[in-house]
Amino acid sequence: MRQEYIDLYDAYTHEHLDRRRFMRRLAELAGGTAAAAAIVAAIEANQAQAAMIPADDARLKAERVSFEGAGDTMQGYLVRPAEASGSLPGVMVIHENRGLNPHIEDVARRAALEGFTALAPDFLSPLGGTPADPDVARDMIGKLDPAATVANAATAVAFLEGQPQATGKVGAVGFCWGGALANQTAVNVPSLGAAVAYYGRQPTAEEAAKIKAPIMLHYAGLDERINAGIADYEAALKAAGVDYTLHMYDGVNHAFNNDTSAERYDKAAAELAWSRTIAFFKEKLAAAA
Repeated sequence: MRQEYIDLYDAYTHEHLDRRRFMRRLAELAGGTAAAAAIVAAIEANQAQAAMIPADDARLKAERVSFEGAGDTMQGYLVRPAEASGSLPGVMVIHENRGLNPHIEDVARRAALEGFTALAPDFLSPLGGTPADPDVARDMIGKLDPAATVANAATAVAFLEGQPQATGKVGAVGFCWGGALANQTAVNVPSLGAAVAYYGRQPTAEEAAKIKAPIMLHYAGLDERINAGIADYEAALKAAGVDYTLHMYDGVNHAFNNDTSAERYDKAAAELAWSRTIAFFKEKLAAAA
């Protein structure tokens, strides 16, 4: 697929380009409305895609939970190994700008199978929760108060720290919008044990200087919008002496981890990034426990 189609879709999903204007521009590029519709079907996330880990997997115990946020009641999806006999570190799984959807719940199950208690909060809870329409969710994300959202992330970390069988050590992993929030959680939550940001917007240099947790950063080689901030972020992390690891995946697009998007998902990059993420959490959270 031509990169300009994917770049236009990225602008639509992240820069609040009106869908009608997006489709008109895509039709101009593709040579017609039918071609544009086919392109969108291939690029857009399709939540009907089969999950990697079934929701009813007998190896896991999953439940819907609520917890007190920063002035709001937060909703979330909590999952842990069904037969865990000892203490477990926690992992907060932070959704993209489409809210808490089946894909992110699947990612939480993947983390739980690796020996973690995983919580995927619904950060749209203050606005009534994630709607069925992903475009509506995107618009709602833009209405969230950033400071309150970071405060809600802090309460989610505390919720995980207090779970039965918890070691008290918690990591955070986020994707896209959630990658930015994973970075901000590292900035603002001193107790955080580790953070992993997939193609997330970077903090300022002043914010980066506050990071205490080790962090891992995953970036897509074709993601010019997000990658523009890498050099300044890396310089700030080095200046602050932060323990960080940065991985660049050449030739792949923003959202390469999202297996529900046929044209942006890259299986090899996603599997490598996930293996690195899990190894990182096992090392950093166990070492800190």
